[in-house]
Amino acid sequence: MRLTGLPNVARYPEAEVSRGEENITIRFGGLDQEQTMTVPLKYVGGDEEAAELWLMARLQEIGYEVRRGETP
Repeated sequence: MRLTGLPNVARYPEAEVSRGEENITIRFGGLDQEQTMTVPLKYVGGDEEAAELWLMARLQEIGYEVRRGETP
């Protein structure tokens, strides 16, 4: 999975990652603004939980304050 088109970390410093049955949702927030991105799990391939954890780690490396959201 490649991370492209992410919102600016200075404007959206927080990222919450949640995994549902069909997709992973990333909610970027901060400065009274919010932006959401959804990635269908069919594009992740392999272990869905491992992909979710990898995504969280990668977002943290980029500079976001990351937390895991609740799985619906």
